Amino acid sequence: MTQKPVPQKDEMTPRTGVQPTPRIYDLGLLSDRRSAALVTSLGEVVWYCPGRFDAPSLLARLLDEARGGSWAIQLAGAVQGGRRYLGDGGHLETVLRAGGEELTITDFMPFGEGLPRGICRVFSSAPRPYRLVLNAAPDYARRAVTLEQQGGAVRIDGQHWLYASHLPRITGDSVVVEVPQDEAAWAFLSDERLESPDWETVTRWREKSLLSWQELTTHATYHGPYEEAARASLRALRLLTDHAGNATIAAPTTSLPEVPGGQKNWDYRYVWLRDAGMVVSALTRARGDGQEGRAFLEFICAQATPQNGLPAPPFMTVDGGQPPEETQLDLSGYENSRPVQIGNGARGQLQLDAYGNVLLAAKLIYERFDVRDREGTREHWGVVERFAEFLVNHWQDDDYGIWEERRKRPYVAGKVLAAVALNAIADHSEEPAQAARWKAAAAAARQWVMAHALNAEGAYAYVAGQEGVDVTAALYPVWGFCDPESPEMLATVAVLERESCQDHLYWRFLADDRTHEEGAFLAGTLWVAQYWVMRDPARARVILDAVLAYGGDLGLLPEMADPRTRQPLGNVPQTFVHAALIGLVVDLAEAEAAGTASAGTASAGSTS
Repeated sequence: MTQKPVPQKDEMTPRTGVQPTPRIYDLGLLSDRRSAALVTSLGEVVWYCPGRFDAPSLLARLLDEARGGSWAIQLAGAVQGGRRYLGDGGHLETVLRAGGEELTITDFMPFGEGLPRGICRVFSSAPRPYRLVLNAAPDYARRAVTLEQQGGAVRIDGQHWLYASHLPRITGDSVVVEVPQDEAAWAFLSDERLESPDWETVTRWREKSLLSWQELTTHATYHGPYEEAARASLRALRLLTDHAGNATIAAPTTSLPEVPGGQKNWDYRYVWLRDAGMVVSALTRARGDGQEGRAFLEFICAQATPQNGLPAPPFMTVDGGQPPEETQLDLSGYENSRPVQIGNGARGQLQLDAYGNVLLAAKLIYERFDVRDREGTREHWGVVERFAEFLVNHWQDDDYGIWEERRKRPYVAGKVLAAVALNAIADHSEEPAQAARWKAAAAAARQWVMAHALNAEGAYAYVAGQEGVDVTAALYPVWGFCDPESPEMLATVAVLERESCQDHLYWRFLADDRTHEEGAFLAGTLWVAQYWVMRDPARARVILDAVLAYGGDLGLLPEMADPRTRQPLGNVPQTFVHAALIGLVVDLAEAEAAGTASAGTASAGSTS
C-alpha cells in the first residue's frame, strides 16, 4: 500500500488570525504563463513573483514565516474543505469549512489577450464575517513596503494596486479587506493601475481566462491509464511555460531544500536545455498536435547562442538571457534551510547530456511531423547541426554531468546520450558525409562506454572508472542504447535495487555528496518505472503509485521525496518530474495495449 505524506500537526488545527506554517505538500500553483504564485489549502498566498517567473518576490512567507509576506484569509474556525482545478487550466477552486458552512474561493491569474496581470480572488457568500489580509514584502523582503490609500484602492510599493468589492484599508503595514456575513466578494492584486473594476469586470476576466485555457489545452490531450495524473502533469507543464517565448522553466520556486535544514537550496526558475528533450517529448507524445512541443524547441533553438566555447549555455532565463550569479538573501529559509538564494552558479558548465537531449527532441519532432523552414530544410537544422558537431568533437571530454556536480569527470550518461543522439539525428542529415561522420562518432562513443564505463559488477557506472551507479542508467534502454535485459542492464538494475531503493523510490548517485543525504529523486524513480514498462508493466505501476503519493491533492510533484519521513522535498512543482511521468504513462499505455492485443491474438489462435 502506498503511504501518503504526513501532515504536520499545526495544519490540522484551525486557528483564528494565525496561519499554519506553509508546507511543500500543501501548495497549489497559480500562473498566467508569465509569473506564478503558490497558495495553501487554507487559501493563503505564500509565494508570488509579479511580472515574470524569476522576478523578485512580493510575497515569500514560504521562505520566511515572519518577514516574507503573504495574502491570507482570516475566517474564524476555518478548516480545509478540499480544492480542485477547474478543467485543465489554471483556475483553482478552494473550499473552506466553518461552522458547518462553506466559503468557496476561486483563485486565478488572468490569462488571455488584453487582460490585466495579477492575482484575482473571487469568494462565494460568506458563512460568517472574515478578513483578507495582505502583508506585502517587496524584493524578497529586502525593503520595507510603502502603502498609499488611493480612493477605493491601495497602492503597494508604488507599482501594485489592491482593488476589491469591499473597500481595502491600510492597517499598520497590512492591507485589510473586511467582508460581512452573507456577502460575496472579490479582490484583485494588480500589476497596473485600473479604472475601478467591478463585479462585471471581474466576471469578464474570469470567463475570458477560462476560454484562453480551454483553447490552449486542446493541443495535447491524453486518454489512457493514469489519465488524471497525466492531465495534472500536462497542466503543470503549461502553467510553468512562458506565454511569450514558450519556454518551460524547471520550477516556480527557489531554495526549497533537498536536505531539510541543509544547504542544498537552488533557484530553479530558469530554462534548462537538459529538460528540453523530455518536455518536448511529453508535449508531443501526449496524443496532441505537437504545437506546444515544437514551440518549446523553437525557443531553445532561437536562443541557443554560442557562449564561452559552448554551442549554447546549459540553461537561460525565460527571455533567453543569462541567469544572474548566485546571491544569498537574508531570509530564514523553508524549515530554516539556508542559504536562501537567487541565481544559479552552474550557468557556465559543460553538460554534454543537455545537447544530446535537444537532439533527441529534434529527432522526435522530425519523425512525427514533416517540418521544413522557408528554405526547405528541417526546422532549426542549423542549431541541430551545431550541437551534433560539438558532440562529435567533444563527447570524450570530461564534463559536470547531468547533476551539475562541482568537478569535471568522465560522467557516463553524457557519453551514452552522445552515442544515441548522434546516431539518431544522423538519419535526418541530407549530407551522406556528414551522416557518416556523426554515426562514426556515435559508434566510437558506444565503444568507449562498453570499454570504460562498467564497474566491477558489470553494471553501468555513474563515472567511468568508479563503482557507483546512478538512476540515469535506467534510461539507457529507453533511449535505445542497449537491450533492457542485456547483462549490463540486469547488473545495473540489481545495484540500483540494492543500494538506491526504498519503498519503490530511488535515490540518485552523486560523486560529490553522500547519496542518501537528500531525498529520493522522483524523476529518476519514474525513469526506473519506464525501464520496467519494457519488462514488467505491473511493476512499473507500483513504482508510479509510490511517486503519485507525493503529488498531494492537486497532483503537483516536487523534485524529491524522503521515504523515511514521507515528506516531499525540493522545488515544486518540477517540470522535469512531470515530463518524466507523461513519458512513462504513454509508454505504459502502449505496452499494455500491445500486451492486450497479443493476448487477444493468442486466445483467438488457441480456440480456432
